[in-house]
Amino acid sequence: MVLRVFLFFLCLAAGGSVGAFLGGDRGMGLGLALGALAWFALDTASALRALRWLRNGDLRQPPGLHGLWGEALDRVRRAVTLRDQRLEEAENRLQDFLDAIRGSPNGVVLLDRDARIEWINDTAAAHFGLDPERDLQQHVVHLLRDPEFSAFYGGRNYTQDVVIPAPGSTASRPRKLSLRLHPYGEGRILMLSRDVTAVEQAEIMRRDFVANVSHEIRTPLTVLSGFVETLQSLDLPPEERKRYLQTMGQQTQRMQTLVNDLLTLSRLEGSPPPGAGDWTPVTTLTAQCQQEARALAASMGKKLDLRFTTEPELSVGGIASELQSAFSNLVSNAIRYTPSGGVVEVAAVTAADRRFEFRVRDTGPGVAAEHLPRLTERFYRVDRSRSRETGGTGLGLAIVKHVVQRHGGELKIESTQGAGSTFTILLPAARVRTVEVTPAGNAAQPARESAAG
Repeated sequence: MVLRVFLFFLCLAAGGSVGAFLGGDRGMGLGLALGALAWFALDTASALRALRWLRNGDLRQPPGLHGLWGEALDRVRRAVTLRDQRLEEAENRLQDFLDAIRGSPNGVVLLDRDARIEWINDTAAAHFGLDPERDLQQHVVHLLRDPEFSAFYGGRNYTQDVVIPAPGSTASRPRKLSLRLHPYGEGRILMLSRDVTAVEQAEIMRRDFVANVSHEIRTPLTVLSGFVETLQSLDLPPEERKRYLQTMGQQTQRMQTLVNDLLTLSRLEGSPPPGAGDWTPVTTLTAQCQQEARALAASMGKKLDLRFTTEPELSVGGIASELQSAFSNLVSNAIRYTPSGGVVEVAAVTAADRRFEFRVRDTGPGVAAEHLPRLTERFYRVDRSRSRETGGTGLGLAIVKHVVQRHGGELKIESTQGAGSTFTILLPAARVRTVEVTPAGNAAQPARESAAG
């Protein structure tokens, strides 16, 4: 401002001095007027340059003006630069926010006041089978076409979630979506979707589990209660009394077996995966399986051809009691379901890919293909009446599956109805090693040991 006033008086002084020198007093007045006009012309030119820059120029590169106009333009430049920095930061934050929403495991859909899609992330597009670009501005009710969702949206009461079948859901492969609506802004709605298929299935399994356990325990309890009441009220002959007590003992044993299997499952699910530090000779595990198989076949009055094949130099790493339980469950299932005169083959060998393979093949009735995926579910039975006749609890294969998974292995089931079944446990090569065996057949101290992998 001081410079601007100084220039003004400088122009007046220069004009007045030149006018006085040339024309005296009258010339001095004319010179003062011309000096003021010159200053005004220069100032107007600076103002026009500043205005042109504000209209059309790059606001970050002001023209080289001095004085008041130069300071004003510099302040404008700094304000514009600060605005651009803040805008860039806001855009970066917005982009980070959008990237986070795009990568969210939950579906996110932005709806306008007319329920038309304004924006959708990839997860929601996968949930609803939509195209994030093609389906913009489409009415969400028209795209979903689910009566329950339409009623939920129209009711305008969004305090609870609504669960609907996902588009493309089938009876064999059901998928469920949980939807929640959050109003925001001026009539807009944020819709969140979440795949709850696993949660729904877990809830169904929980209800089925409770119902099955209740049923399995209620049946023997009913039998026991009836016999106890009979024994208390009637004076029975010794032979009949003995038969009643024997049946009561069988039912008690059945409940005890069920409780033990449930405790085993609970322990398997709640404990950490086993290491491979403890090694057990395979012959030890198969010898116990063979002993239990012969005893079970004899108790059921079956004459079976039992064939056991074991590589004597093999040892497996893991928890011996769990592996023994898994192997014994497979063998006992084969004994129970193979009719008298049939064949049960058990092999504990090294597979072609150097993994350990425990294979049980029987000549029983086999299982239809539609039942195979569910055989390892708790209490799942192909034929309930036959399962009770054989004395199974419906938890054996579930225990096998958990033991195999905890040891990093794989359970394969192959069966043809009417032609028998084959159950195979495959353990990783890291859990297998070979130990040199003495001529007498006893495993010596491993002077030579090598991992099967």
